[in-house]
Amino acid sequence: ALALAARHAQVLVGGGGDGLAARELLKWPDVGSITLVDLDAEVTNLARNSPELSALNRHALADPRVHVLNQDALRFLEESERLFDVELFDFPDPSNYAVGKLYSTAFYRAARARLSPGGVMVVQATSPLFARAAFWCVASTLEAVGLHTLPYHVYIPSFGEWGFVLAAESPLRAPERVTVNADTLRGARLAALFELPPDMQRVATEPNRLNNQALVGYYLQDWGRFN
Repeated sequence: ALALAARHAQVLVGGGGDGLAARELLKWPDVGSITLVDLDAEVTNLARNSPELSALNRHALADPRVHVLNQDALRFLEESERLFDVELFDFPDPSNYAVGKLYSTAFYRAARARLSPGGVMVVQATSPLFARAAFWCVASTLEAVGLHTLPYHVYIPSFGEWGFVLAAESPLRAPERVTVNADTLRGARLAALFELPPDMQRVATEPNRLNNQALVGYYLQDWGRFN
């Protein structure tokens, strides 16, 4: 998302209470301010004060550029008047209706309203392999509020194949290179993130709305095959 966004001055993280997303964002030298909105104060306090977790997130939540707000992310978006250059939504999987609302058209409409010109958002979207319909429902929901999407996937050893969806008001093209500090990802390795094999290709889904919570049904059905 940061490789595609026009600016990085103001970044919003929804969820991410463990501080790990903030840790990665702080590697970008031009990130000016990170607003982290996580409902659970116990989680953010643990991430800030636990010696083990704070070492893991490299004390990200103690960085003066990181501002933690313990409140509902949808309410924050509806009430805020700020604009963000990058929005990163790192919520738990939509296994119930309470979390499902954070993947709804209502949520993404509010998020779009807070996106600055040239801004980009990215959504944790569960596994395109194990929860294929749920993954594509997230993309369909973003598109239902007028956003252009660019899905990608990556193999995470502790999770398996995992998916994310980039979204913006203008069409997105996969970046040719991503450089953070001295590390650069480019070429075939980067391009492979945006290539979805046949068993992860798009399937038809309806958008996730507050009055249907279709995503929760897709998610439970998909993952239920592995229980």
